[in-house]
Amino acid sequence: MRIAVVGAREPAPPALALAEAVGREIGRGGHTLVCGGLGGVMEAACRGARAERGHTIGILPGDEAAAANPYVEFAIPTGLGVARNALVARAGDAMIAIDGSYGTLSEIAFALQFGRPVVGLGTWTVDDGSGADPLIRVDAPAAAVAAAVAAAASNGSPRSR
Repeated sequence: MRIAVVGAREPAPPALALAEAVGREIGRGGHTLVCGGLGGVMEAACRGARAERGHTIGILPGDEAAAANPYVEFAIPTGLGVARNALVARAGDAMIAIDGSYGTLSEIAFALQFGRPVVGLGTWTVDDGSGADPLIRVDAPAAAVAAAVAAAASNGSPRSR
């Protein structure tokens, strides 16, 4: 299963620790981590996944694969700038959002529009218009990955079979 991990480029240290732990859980589970390929939450999550021999894909905003953080195994330069956020959201069977700023909010919105489940770990509060938060809220990295996998499976992800 491919799990997108999104979050701030310049998060506080607690968010970095959460991201690395989420990456480790993704790697341990044999899943592939998809992210924006740069620093902050993206780099920490990739570091965790690679530490557990997991695979990492970085969908980069620029034209240079070399801009990827050192833990990205497969770098995909797009030249799309922040529009690449839609590709990150589309590439995952589910998304885990950690911390974040406006870029993270856009990725959450894209994922929800694409019908992808989004797990929130200390991230934005979203109102879908009904007064309900459409994110699956958890408070620990292992719970985030378990919720993402379960939600993707129940959402009909072909990779969950």
